[in-house]
Amino acid sequence: ERSRVAEDTIHVGVWVGGRTDSRGLKRRGQGRSDQAKSVRLFQKSCKMSEEQHLKEIPAEANEPLKRPSEGKPDLGEIGHVDKKLKSDAEEQKKFPKRKVVLLMAYSGKGYHGMQRNVGSSQFKTIEDELVKSLVKSGCIPENHGTDMKKMSFQRCARTDKGVSAAGQVVSLKLWLIDDIMEKINGQLPSQIRVLGLKRVTGGFNSKNKCDARTYSYMLPTLAFAHKDQEKQDDGYRLSKETLERVNKLFTCYKGTHNFHNFTSQKAARDPSARRYIMEMFCEEPFIRQGMEFAIIKVKGQSFMMHQIRKMIGLVIAVVKGYASDGILERSWGEEKVDIPKAPGLGLVLEKVHFEKYNKRFGSDGLHEPLDWADEEEKILAFKEEHIYPTIIQTEREEQSMVNWLGTLHIHDFEATASGAQNSKVGPQDDEDEGNGSD
Repeated sequence: ERSRVAEDTIHVGVWVGGRTDSRGLKRRGQGRSDQAKSVRLFQKSCKMSEEQHLKEIPAEANEPLKRPSEGKPDLGEIGHVDKKLKSDAEEQKKFPKRKVVLLMAYSGKGYHGMQRNVGSSQFKTIEDELVKSLVKSGCIPENHGTDMKKMSFQRCARTDKGVSAAGQVVSLKLWLIDDIMEKINGQLPSQIRVLGLKRVTGGFNSKNKCDARTYSYMLPTLAFAHKDQEKQDDGYRLSKETLERVNKLFTCYKGTHNFHNFTSQKAARDPSARRYIMEMFCEEPFIRQGMEFAIIKVKGQSFMMHQIRKMIGLVIAVVKGYASDGILERSWGEEKVDIPKAPGLGLVLEKVHFEKYNKRFGSDGLHEPLDWADEEEKILAFKEEHIYPTIIQTEREEQSMVNWLGTLHIHDFEATASGAQNSKVGPQDDEDEGNGSD
């Protein structure tokens, strides 16, 4: 384009020069010199305009075009990570995210309860192990592990430090990957297992939908030996008469009572202290490793913190002769009564009940009833392998029940206190509102 314009300029110069030059060749030569000068000035102007244009273009536009492989870092690990992330994303798209419940069993020894304390690594909990396994197995994204609300996580019961479970149920949303239970259990320690998985309704909440909870408490029967009896060791055997007396006392707990004395920081007139107990009894004793044990079962709508252990502790105090039978009735009144708390070692969350949910959705053709009948054998096998041996061995080594029995004489079971605690509602227990815990 520049050449064509320059050529036109030359022609113009020649024409102008020819017209004005009437005096010979000398004048014509000067015209040619003027023409050449005009061409040089025009070319210089074009060059300056081009340089100015290039300055105004962004720096990246001046860079030469590169092929797709250029301008990227060396593949190596980064390339593999990109491929892995892409592969994971494609894999997750294959699986739907659904609301489910997991049936869990665990031995609580060595753990500070069920509930996770996000941001605190000092105290290890059962949920810490579960969340790690869910992330590693590809059931949930990593950010759901730090913010459990994102997967709508909820537990039926917050078991206390050292307390075990054979039928804990948690609800959450996760990806239904292939071989899901096998992969989750592959990331869990042997003392924690997922024994069952079922689909539930989208709005299901394992805590709120739970109608009742059943706990068991395993203890050496020497706990029921009268304080004046000579035999207070492994050789003690529970008589039929004593077992009947124990069960008669446990039957007194049935129904709705004010259990403010069976927990902490609960005022006598606090409505939430009233709890409904459906059944409580002691089963026939059995012998393990030369020591006789028995299992106590209690079923209730909900339990407050330490409630079950205090219910058992008070009956033991009565049977051993430290307290009178009338203390049970007195403990439900507004007076403050000193009630001993049995050790936590033998306490096990046996089962959680969903009667109302099963009645409404268990036979709708879309959802299964949450009764876990098919998992009974696996539950029993886990208790025999992990829970019962741990309780027995720990009791033999640490003698938690024997040591606790030695403290019963320091309690004043006849003393009562009343007054200030009844005037207002005290602070609420953390473990409350239908959330079975002890």
